[in-house]
Amino acid sequence: QVQLVESGGGLVQAGGSLRLSCAASGSIFSINAMGWYRQAPGKQRELVATITRGGRTNYADSVKGRFTISRDNAKNTVYLQMNSLKPEDTAVYYCNADIITAHLIGDDYWGQGTQVTVSS
Repeated sequence: QVQLVESGGGLVQAGGSLRLSCAASGSIFSINAMGWYRQAPGKQRELVATITRGGRTNYADSVKGRFTISRDNAKNTVYLQMNSLKPEDTAVYYCNADIITAHLIGDDYWGQGTQVTVSS
C-alpha cells in the first residue's frame, strides 16, 4: 500500500508565502517524477510544477519565478515553496507521484489534497 500525505496548506495574505510538503510511504521501490497540481472551484485540475528524480523541473507559466519545487529522494518527499502568493493561487493543491512499488508495479498516485487560500 502506497500513500501520499500532504501538509502545509492554510490561509495567507496576498504577497505571503507557504511551503507544501508531500511524503510518500509504503511499499516503494523507487519514485520517478513527482509534482504538484491544483484545482480551484469550478475549474479543472491543472499542473503547477513537476520534478524528475534527477531534479529537472517544469513549471506552469502562472507560477514561474514565484514557486519552487524540490525533492528529497532519501525521504521520498516533494516540496513546493510558494512565494508572492496571489488570490488566484487559491485552490486545493494535490501531490502526484509516479511510483514503482516493491512488487515492481508502476502506477500514478495522488495525495488527498491540501487547501491553500490567499486573501486579498
